[in-house]
Amino acid sequence: MELKLKSGKKIKIKDVSVDEKDILLDSLQYEYNDDGTVKNMALVHSTTTKWIRTAVDGDTSDKFLKTLSLEDRTEIFVALQENLLVGEQKASD
Repeated sequence: MELKLKSGKKIKIKDVSVDEKDILLDSLQYEYNDDGTVKNMALVHSTTTKWIRTAVDGDTSDKFLKTLSLEDRTEIFVALQENLLVGEQKASD
C-alpha cells in the first residue's frame, strides 16, 4: 500500500506479520474517562516512531524521520492504525 502525505511525500506501508502487529498494538497505552471513552494516549512520540520503523517499507533512518513534520508523522501513524486495525476498531484521531 502506498500513502501520499498532505506534504507530498510518498510512503509505502509493509504487510506486517501477526507478531509484528501484536507488538505494535501492545505499545499503545490509553487513559480512559470514567464513562469508558478514551481520554488520552500515552507514549505517543515513541510509539509513533516504533510504528513507522516497523511498518514503513523503505528508509526509516533517523535522517529520514527528522525530515518528517509532526503532521507527517501523525498522518502516517493514523494510516498505519487504520491499516492494521481493519475489522477490529476505528483508529484513534
